[in-house]
Amino acid sequence: MAHLEGFVGILQVDGYSGYRPLAAKNAVSPAFCWSQVRRRFYELAAAGPAPIASEALRRIAELYKIEDEIRGRTQEERSAFRQEKSRPITDSLAPWLREQLGLISQKTKLAEAIRYALSRWDGLCRFIDDGRTEIDSNTVERSIRPIALNRKNALFAGSDAGAEHWATIASLIETAKLNDVEPLAYLPDVLSRIVNGHPNSQLDDLLPWAYAASTTPKAVA
Repeated sequence: MAHLEGFVGILQVDGYSGYRPLAAKNAVSPAFCWSQVRRRFYELAAAGPAPIASEALRRIAELYKIEDEIRGRTQEERSAFRQEKSRPITDSLAPWLREQLGLISQKTKLAEAIRYALSRWDGLCRFIDDGRTEIDSNTVERSIRPIALNRKNALFAGSDAGAEHWATIASLIETAKLNDVEPLAYLPDVLSRIVNGHPNSQLDDLLPWAYAASTTPKAVA
């Protein structure tokens, strides 16, 4: 977690328990992933008749339907729409899950799925209050998939320092894509600016989001 040193704000994450110490320090506010919750209920429903899991999936699907309706809107509009439409769904879903948990064996996969959701409830509902936050971390996971697929190649980085350099470049590339900046144009341009004397005190101006604001965005292929 060293790379999050000094960060304060909302952190979009999966259900990894390692983020909890950061939350306990009030350094970050985790926004947990509804896709992770949905997957657990889906696996149960796909295996055979599972009325509780199926009902949970139906309710979660209502949240995703709302997200489809507000995609592309401003963060203020997203937040207002979620407060009106999504909040009632989550407000009714939590007590319903607790009720179902009291009716089933605590050793079942269904009980595990329910406890997984309830133990992360505040973080799961954080997207409702902040229009910048997504309902899940799927966008980030799709972005890092090429890195995961390239994992074996990364073993040949040569040294710990080489691996750190590779991770930095990979992060810049994916961040550029998220900001609609073409990486193959961005990296040579930024490196040329640094070589030609761009001030060290202004390196932040070359980060992908600042670069995108100062140049004409280029579509990512």
